Amino acid sequence: MLARLASLLLLAAATVSAADKPNIIFVFCDNLGNGDVACFNPLTKHRTPHLDKMAAEGMKLTSFYSASGVCTPSRAAAMTGCYPRRVNLHVSNKGTFVLQPVAPKGLNSRETTVAEVLKTAGYATAIIGKWHLGDQPEFLPTRQGFDSYFGIPYSDDMTKDKMPDVWPELPLMRDEKVIEAPVDRDYLTKRYTEEAIHYIEAHQDKPFFLYLPHAMPGSTQHAYSSPAFRGKSANGEWGDSVEELDWSMGEILAALKRLGLDEKTLVIWTSDNGAPQRNPPQGSNLPYKGWGYNTSEGAMRMPCIARWPGKIPAGTECRELASMLDLLPTFAALGSATLPANPLDGHDIRPLLFGEAGAKSPADERGFFYYHMGQLQAVRSGPWKLYLPLEKKLVSGKGRSAQAPLELYNVRDDIAEDREISAAEPEVVKRLLALAEAARIELGDEGREGAGQRPAGWVENPTARSL
Repeated sequence: MLARLASLLLLAAATVSAADKPNIIFVFCDNLGNGDVACFNPLTKHRTPHLDKMAAEGMKLTSFYSASGVCTPSRAAAMTGCYPRRVNLHVSNKGTFVLQPVAPKGLNSRETTVAEVLKTAGYATAIIGKWHLGDQPEFLPTRQGFDSYFGIPYSDDMTKDKMPDVWPELPLMRDEKVIEAPVDRDYLTKRYTEEAIHYIEAHQDKPFFLYLPHAMPGSTQHAYSSPAFRGKSANGEWGDSVEELDWSMGEILAALKRLGLDEKTLVIWTSDNGAPQRNPPQGSNLPYKGWGYNTSEGAMRMPCIARWPGKIPAGTECRELASMLDLLPTFAALGSATLPANPLDGHDIRPLLFGEAGAKSPADERGFFYYHMGQLQAVRSGPWKLYLPLEKKLVSGKGRSAQAPLELYNVRDDIAEDREISAAEPEVVKRLLALAEAARIELGDEGREGAGQRPAGWVENPTARSL
């Protein structure tokens, strides 16, 4: 009898524990800039009423950073809580920006993803959307802690016509099987949204982690959207795509309310990197300087909204430094999960999200580092961003600029970077240079190995994902 009672008490405790764990939905757009959303840029041409309402019901993080200005490194950081250089996904196997189809390189199976962390705490886990951390079976999400996968394994611009002898038709996968090729990109946002809602409905009775990395607005000159949104915006195809992404977020939030999950669910919405420079312009990173694919504020300072009714104070703004590196440790803390044994670069930012009085960024002491393809180019701590002096600044996969000077800006208050103030703040410059040197020792720099770097995954004789 006593044994039976003890068993029931343990079961009840486990039930209470599970009930206290929030569902977590992490929505990740592709190449969408800060200036593309009305609540971050009132002058945008785009109508984003659902995101605007989400921000009014939650918190805008206005110093929230990607760990890279390009796709693969950014996603590696979001999944592992580590700088891309630490996990050696700062460049592809070809020395280019991002991984391409049929690449032998990918996220090492020995790395611990946020999905693997949350699974140990009893979470169901799913990814619906763009992976881009390796398309070989060993690198797929189902081998990295996700119970299920529905999406494309890399960018929407990586289509067979680009390299017909090597790349397959753009594949849509379910788990580890290609189910369509080529997938119709016009319907990706719609299908991902429907799949996400179906997943939420099917897993409403236990804690779940849903990672929703959209393919749009995307990596091509042609942004895709379904017929219901095509031609409806004031900004061409790009605007149509952004407005469908806004619709998608509205549908998901409505589903949470309908299912009674609203106050049980943390939703984080952001983008992997800023909008790229194109002619004519499509996306916008205003009010920040620069375009995607580098270490400018426009490339790495992301729009971010966090919503959790009753936990995150509504209608608030957090100006403290935070980044995608912080997602894994924060989610782990919320889910009472054990952190990986390997060193992380992110921090638990629950005090910032919950609006605790006097909460400060835990990243300020160690700094936040702006790497581009392995070259350390800038460091931020508190309000300060120091552009490091470089003899030859790497500006693309093959090109370099002339000598780049040392420059210091207060990017919290001078967001347009109009006032260079290094001469007036020598102690700040000295401290940030010391932080940069510590990063070089641990993470490395161009031509210099870091003591804390770990190998990427690698397979011999990679094969294409095709029907």
